Amino acid sequence: MIRNKFLLVLLIISVMMITACSQNGYGDLETFINDSGNGLHGQVDPLPEVRPYKHFTYQAFDIPNPFLPRKSDQAQNTMSGIQPDLNRSKEVLESYSLESLSMVGSLQREESIFALIKSPDGTLHRVRKGNYLGQNFGKIDHISEVEVKLVEIVQGGVNEWTERTSALMLKN
Repeated sequence: MIRNKFLLVLLIISVMMITACSQNGYGDLETFINDSGNGLHGQVDPLPEVRPYKHFTYQAFDIPNPFLPRKSDQAQNTMSGIQPDLNRSKEVLESYSLESLSMVGSLQREESIFALIKSPDGTLHRVRKGNYLGQNFGKIDHISEVEVKLVEIVQGGVNEWTERTSALMLKN
C-alpha cells in the first residue's frame, strides 16, 4: 500500500516535470529575433578616391644645406684659435660638474683672495684665480666675497670651441 502511494506520487511528479519542460516559454524571444532584422539593409560607404602621386623634383641645389654649419661661423671659430689645454694635468675640482660645486666662503691674505669651494663629497677646497673648476675647462677669472667668475671652454661642434662665462655664487 505504501509502495503504491509512493509510485503514484512519483508518477504525478514525473508527469508534472514532463509537462513543465514541454512548454514553449521562448515564443516572445523568438518573435523579437525574427522581427529585429526586418527593415535593416546594411550599406558600406564607397572608398575615397585615390589621388595620383605628384612627383617632386628637388631644384634648390644653389641654396646652402641647412644641416651643415655655416661657412662664416666655421671660419670665425677656426680663426679665434680657442682650444683647451688637453696636455695639462687636471685639478681635483675638474672631476665635478659646476652645478654640483658650491661656494661657501672666501679668504683674503694681503693682496690675494681665495674662495672656499665645497665638493659633493663634502670636502672643502681653497682655490684662487687661475685654478680650474668643473668639467668644461672652467678657469677662474675673478674672485669676490660673494662669487667666483670663471671662463669655460665648451665644444660647439667638431673641432669648434667657444668661451662662455659662468659664476658660482656664495651659498647661504
